[in-house]
Amino acid sequence: MRALFVERFGPPADLALKEVATPRPGRGEVLVEVHAIGLNYPDLMVIAGTYHNLHPLPFVPGKELAGIVRAVGQGVEGLQPGERVAAQLEAGAFAEDVIVPAAQCYPVPAGISLVVAAAMGLAYLTAYFSLTDRARLAPGEWVLATGAAGGVGIATVELAKALGARALAGLTTMAKEPFVLAHGADGVIDLSVPDLKTALRARVHALTGGHGADVIVDPVGGAVFEASLRALAWGGRLVVVGFTSGEVGQVRANYLLVKHIEVSGIHWSDYREHQPARVAAAQKHLFDMVLAGKLHPPVMACFPFERAAQALAEIAERRVEGKVALVTRHAKEA
Repeated sequence: MRALFVERFGPPADLALKEVATPRPGRGEVLVEVHAIGLNYPDLMVIAGTYHNLHPLPFVPGKELAGIVRAVGQGVEGLQPGERVAAQLEAGAFAEDVIVPAAQCYPVPAGISLVVAAAMGLAYLTAYFSLTDRARLAPGEWVLATGAAGGVGIATVELAKALGARALAGLTTMAKEPFVLAHGADGVIDLSVPDLKTALRARVHALTGGHGADVIVDPVGGAVFEASLRALAWGGRLVVVGFTSGEVGQVRANYLLVKHIEVSGIHWSDYREHQPARVAAAQKHLFDMVLAGKLHPPVMACFPFERAAQALAEIAERRVEGKVALVTRHAKEA
């Protein structure tokens, strides 16, 4: 089988495509024949060596995949060879055959393609736990998703609507406005304007009738994070998801007190490590919402496995609407 290796930290173009032996599952593990791999902004950071978890070199990157179970190890229950599954990993998904702990494999129901299942993983689970757990979203509340055309952003917009809330989409590229409106946004906010700290609050208040945002999910950071704090309603909750701007925003504790607001962070994979049954239930809920027509996960493009560097460049250069994915030769043979 083939796998993509990080042999030295750097750009995706430095990934090394190698032929290696197909692994065998151990106790509690399954061997997944990979058909599709979802790509995410954190993949760029992992490959560059700037992510908060550094893996020893060399290693195979990649955090989400979907495919078919080909073998199960001892002690595995509930999964059988031939079953379609999605899986979440800290690293290792950029390969044609992957060993996955059985607890991190989730059955993919008929009616959902393996490409969509792979691309949903990190983005929709991040949005799900951000809204339901960290922000305690209630029906009827106003949600602002910054970076709304990206994977987590558009998942936040869709999920907010599916959970009975109202959704605003913050964009740095207004050419993507039709995309977020098509996925349910009730209003769009331009994050590229001058004096964002004042302009963002004014626009949010205009769209919400002076109320403000009850929940903000922010994967951008920097100036967008700091402006977002001012746009929160009384009792509002902001969830820090990441820093795609490359800058970490700052907040003074007295501002939280005076505004009566909360700021929390999420590292969603901690749920996978500490509460795997809860993640499995969340993934099933997400798949059920797709089947019910409440979610429409967007995959902008699929690239052949060996063109991973080109696919990741789409993310790095901010051309993606939703997600991009890799497909392996297994998918062509299926």
